[in-house]
Amino acid sequence: MLSIAMIAHNEEENIRDALASVTWADEIVVVDAFSTDRTPEICRQYTDKVFSLEWAGFAEQKNKAVSMTTHKWVFFLDADERVTKELRREIQEIVRNKFSKDGYFVPRKNYFAGRWIKHGGWWPDYTIRLFRRDKGSFEMREVHESIKITGHTGYLKHPVEHYTYKDSNDYLRRMETYSTLAARELFKQGKRANVLDITLRPGAAFFRMFFLQLGICDGIYGIRLAYLYSLYTYEKYKKLLKMR
Repeated sequence: MLSIAMIAHNEEENIRDALASVTWADEIVVVDAFSTDRTPEICRQYTDKVFSLEWAGFAEQKNKAVSMTTHKWVFFLDADERVTKELRREIQEIVRNKFSKDGYFVPRKNYFAGRWIKHGGWWPDYTIRLFRRDKGSFEMREVHESIKITGHTGYLKHPVEHYTYKDSNDYLRRMETYSTLAARELFKQGKRANVLDITLRPGAAFFRMFFLQLGICDGIYGIRLAYLYSLYTYEKYKKLLKMR
């Protein structure tokens, strides 16, 4: 009835807990991009459907994982996420109900530096994760790809737990890759940058996240995240400007 689809690359620190949270599913499919750590070994302790494929980009890699599943319903799980018992029961009820919709938005409970971030656009952070296999696929984007549903969608109540950046240094390390991919995506869409983008957009990003989205309510964590996101915005538009 239900398949879990995942992609991975050097996720030995995270993936065991992710897999352990979905052992109740009928099938687990993992597409690994030739990890050099113990990721494949750990995955094979939970499923015999572990496939090694060259990295093809986030969206394409995720679509490959979905295409290798065999059940009617798919739940896509990242290696740094966990399905709670409450979410499990909700998923199982939907899968059993023949009148269920074609796809479902799931709230994500995002953790930063070990703390649940409740504001700044980080909660409830709805994203489609549960869908009928023949009704959903990831849109082809460089980054921030999401699942597009052909049909009707609904919302789940219980969140998936997302253990994102461990600290500010972890954010900064990954920012280099994500800002490059985001700039490429903007360029592909015909967007171009100028000096005003680099000058004004980072501050606007901080203001929106910290004040308008109430990141201020998360205290020092809200300040750190708003500042980090303003840096990401600066890097993204600086790279987009160079592409011109």
